Amino acid sequence: MIDKLVLYFQYPFVRYAVIVGVLIALCSSLLGVTLVLKRFSFIGDGLSHVAFGAMSVAAVLSLTNEMILILPVTVVSAVLLLRSGQHTRIKGDAAIAMISVGALAFGYLLMNLFSTSSNLSGDVCSTLFGSTSILTLTKNEVILCVVLSIAVVLIFVLLYNKIFAVTFDEDFAKATGIRADRYNLIIAVIIAVIIVLAMNLVGSLLISALVIFPALSAMRLFKNFKYVTVFSAILSVICALMGILISILSGTPVGSTIVAVDVLAFFICYVAGRVKGGVIG
Repeated sequence: MIDKLVLYFQYPFVRYAVIVGVLIALCSSLLGVTLVLKRFSFIGDGLSHVAFGAMSVAAVLSLTNEMILILPVTVVSAVLLLRSGQHTRIKGDAAIAMISVGALAFGYLLMNLFSTSSNLSGDVCSTLFGSTSILTLTKNEVILCVVLSIAVVLIFVLLYNKIFAVTFDEDFAKATGIRADRYNLIIAVIIAVIIVLAMNLVGSLLISALVIFPALSAMRLFKNFKYVTVFSAILSVICALMGILISILSGTPVGSTIVAVDVLAFFICYVAGRVKGGVIG
């Protein structure tokens, strides 16, 4: 098995897939803790469906660079979803469900009406559940992912205290002079970037797993926000790396394999938390 891995890692596309997968998992886990605590766990699911709809429009328009349309649409949707709270008639969970289902149906309808592909079902399935595109990344795509991932991590680290305050008590944060709306906007933009990057890795329907499972696993063992965030990031990277390697060796779908490893890690953390008698830190 080791010899087989060494052989595979001689190919650039395998190294690219590992780099991108690890970076996306890291970024997803950092914001995952915040989203879980703010009761927005399924925003990743909603935004991924919005990205699917935008991608369908980009395909119909025959755009050479789909990111030009997908990223702005996803960012705007993220901002609208995070602002759907106490001051709107449509609450956060209802707004996510409405946008998610609407964008998914709209995207699939467009792909059916204006499809130029001979394998529409295969294209849709690959987009929803992930495809082998993670193994066909170009050097420019990897560089873009690295740059965006570094930006996400730096923003999170630099604004850690503000994000912490907004996550736990937004009203108190406003009372202390923190411009909560500004930081919610930053969180929304970061989430949108992560969702767009993650679509090639796990597909539209599985993105929420990268956001939710590492955070929930860490919460089974820790209660300190910093400990939960750090452990979530480490666990997410390990699961992504193991999932990609298992997928390469066994020929299973990359996205589904990563999610399966995340689920297994959650149950291990759950059992460990029960054995230890609760959370620590």
